[in-house]
Amino acid sequence: MSGYDDIQTAAIVRYPYLWAREDGKGETEGRKNRPVAVGVRILRPDGDLVLFFPITTKQPEQARFAAEIPSIEKRRAGLDADLRLWIIFDEFNSDVIGRSFYLEPEPPIGRFSKAFFLPLLREFIARRKSLTEISRFR
Repeated sequence: MSGYDDIQTAAIVRYPYLWAREDGKGETEGRKNRPVAVGVRILRPDGDLVLFFPITTKQPEQARFAAEIPSIEKRRAGLDADLRLWIIFDEFNSDVIGRSFYLEPEPPIGRFSKAFFLPLLREFIARRKSLTEISRFR
């Protein structure tokens, strides 16, 4: 069993997320490890592709595709329940498990419930073509 096996949909892991605004300035490294939600893990023979959604304390602008995380979900996810937190869906990082320079084979810090996360993921899939992907495995 690989240390990466628990990195599945709705799991929360720490990852040096690279924001689209940073990528647009030519930066190639995330500035800090932050909690991210695993959106989708796509099985591939050369390494599974994973999509990561950032979690932030900064309230997103009204036009962004984001959701505030309820207290019960913050507790399930191993996040600070006293902070206001949002998960951002209109940009995401993609990476390849086992070939990533950024992803460690550590267990998730928690996970969101299916009732909270899956409706948001369905909306993400419906909007996918208009969202911003930052590939971390160039």
